[in-house]
Amino acid sequence: QVQLVESGGGLVQAGGSLRLSCAVSGGTFRFDGMAWFRQAPGKEREFVIGVSGTTAYVDSVKGRFTISRDNAKNTMYLQMNSLKPGDTAVYYCAGDVHLLRVPSRLATQYEYWGQGTQVTVSS
Repeated sequence: QVQLVESGGGLVQAGGSLRLSCAVSGGTFRFDGMAWFRQAPGKEREFVIGVSGTTAYVDSVKGRFTISRDNAKNTMYLQMNSLKPGDTAVYYCAGDVHLLRVPSRLATQYEYWGQGTQVTVSS
């Protein structure tokens, strides 16, 4: 059974950095598209950054967040720099079995989800 497991969340001061990991377990299955979403209290889950044929991200994280994949480890990473209190949320990784020209920003496109990891940025 394929599972996505996030790690690396925590509490950090504004301006600091965190690196989240998303490990895919359950055999050698590899997703063609992967993404990070986040959900703040009282808000809907939103797309943050994703990679499929290309990379896409929301404007609010441009120049601060970077997505990468280590295919040998079947793991995806989210490097978050210059964190702001507005980045506080539960971060989820998601996997899409379809290869798209541009990663989808719709949560419904992704078939597999991790359990989420909390990121809290203090001011």
